[in-house]
Amino acid sequence: MHAWHEWADRGVALMPLGQRFEAARLPERLVLAAMCTTDPQQLTTLLGRALNGPVIYDNLAMGGTYYALMQPRADRAWAHQAVAPCLGAGSYLGVPRIGRTGPPGTYWVVPPRFEGDLCEPETVAALITYGLSVGKGVKQ
Repeated sequence: MHAWHEWADRGVALMPLGQRFEAARLPERLVLAAMCTTDPQQLTTLLGRALNGPVIYDNLAMGGTYYALMQPRADRAWAHQAVAPCLGAGSYLGVPRIGRTGPPGTYWVVPPRFEGDLCEPETVAALITYGLSVGKGVKQ
């Protein structure tokens, strides 16, 4: 598998989205507002509890971006496309190798616990809604 070579060489593999999983692209300011903390350890714990699934952090893209890996939504509408787009078929995501849980570069904030471990889209949507309601300067 091509991903294994990329993980060995670069620590991150470019993976297609849409069939096995999708990803909600969450701006850092939105996540920090929803979790009410900027402390990295607290953030990891709170995000793990809130989303109950894997989350990637990329500090190289757009000033810090979280990606919540979700179950494919089977063509259901995503209400938060303007502020936290859902990336699916036709998109690719840099996925760090398991065990890469800190900087530099792209890493797991909340690593998957088992094969097929994904966030529920409804849970991710609830986090976005809450972040927007409490966040100052978070654009909708």
